[in-house]
Amino acid sequence: MWQLPESIEELTNDQALVFESLRRHLLDLYADKGFGLVIPPMVEHVNSLLLTNDVVDEKTFKFLDPNSGKMLGVHADITPQIARIDAKRGSDSVEKYCYINSILKTKADDFYASRSPIQAGAELYGSDATESDVEVIELMLESLKLLSIDSVILILGNVAIFDSLTEQENISIQAVAHLRAIFSRRSMPDLAVFLNNNTLKNADLFIHLIKLEGDSDILDKALIIFGHFEQARIAIEDLIIIDKQLLEKGIKAIFDLSELQAYEYHTGVVFSAYNKNYSKALAQGGRYNDIGKSFGKSRAATGFSFDLKFLSQSHF
Repeated sequence: MWQLPESIEELTNDQALVFESLRRHLLDLYADKGFGLVIPPMVEHVNSLLLTNDVVDEKTFKFLDPNSGKMLGVHADITPQIARIDAKRGSDSVEKYCYINSILKTKADDFYASRSPIQAGAELYGSDATESDVEVIELMLESLKLLSIDSVILILGNVAIFDSLTEQENISIQAVAHLRAIFSRRSMPDLAVFLNNNTLKNADLFIHLIKLEGDSDILDKALIIFGHFEQARIAIEDLIIIDKQLLEKGIKAIFDLSELQAYEYHTGVVFSAYNKNYSKALAQGGRYNDIGKSFGKSRAATGFSFDLKFLSQSHF
C-alpha cells in the first residue's frame, strides 16, 4: 500500500548520511576549482527546459500551471537551466557552474537507471579551447576518485564526425534520429538494415565509423578515412590535441568514434567514465556549443554530470 512509484527511491539513515557527506566534499572540490554553486528551480516553463530537444521533451513531466495557465515542466536535466542562467547573466567571460539537484524523469534511460536521480555536475561556459574540455574531464575523474571509484576507463568521441556524415546525405530528420539510435546501440545488424532501406552516398563511411574504437592510433586512421570532410577533420584533430593534453596529465583515454550522447544538444567532444564493477557509464559529458541560443546568448560550453544518489550507494 505504501510502496514508492516504480524507479523512484529514497535514502534513509546511513545511506542519507553517506550521501550528504559526499555531497559536501564534492561542493568543496568544485569551489576549490572555481565552479560556483547554482540551485535551479525544480519547475520552469516548458520552453526553458526543452530547448526543442526531443529526448528531453519525452522525459519531462509537464502540467498546466493553475496560476498562469501556462505549461510548466519538472526539470529532467539541469544543463538547459544552466544555459538559461548563463544567458541571463550576459557575461562574455568564462563562467563556471556546479550543481547537485534532484531531477525527475518520466522514464529511466541507459544512463540514469532511476526516474528520480540526484544529478551532480559542473559546466564551463565561454571557452571553445580544448584546454576547457580537458579541465572538465579532469574534474569529472577527480569527482569519481572522491567517491572512491578507482580504475576508471575514460572513453572519448566526437559527435561532429557523425554530424558531418549525416549532413552529406539527403535524408529526413526522422531518419537521422533513427540512425543516431542505431549508433547509440552500436548495432551492426540494425545499421545493415538501415543502409539497405536508405540510399546513402557514403554508406561505407558509416560502416567504418561504427567500428572505430581503440587507442589513439585509430585517430590517425580516422583522419585518412574522414579527413576530406572539413568538420570531421577538425573534430578528429581536436581529439588528437585533447589526447596529448590528457597524456601530459597522466590520463590515458580510449576512443570510440561512434559514441553519441543521449541528448541531441551535444555538438563536439563527448566523454564517458566506466568501471569494470558497473554495467553502464558512471559519468558522462561533452561539448554543447550554442546551447544558450534559445535564450539569446550563444556561447561555447562543456560539462559533465552523474547520478550522485546512485554512486553514493556503492559504499553499501
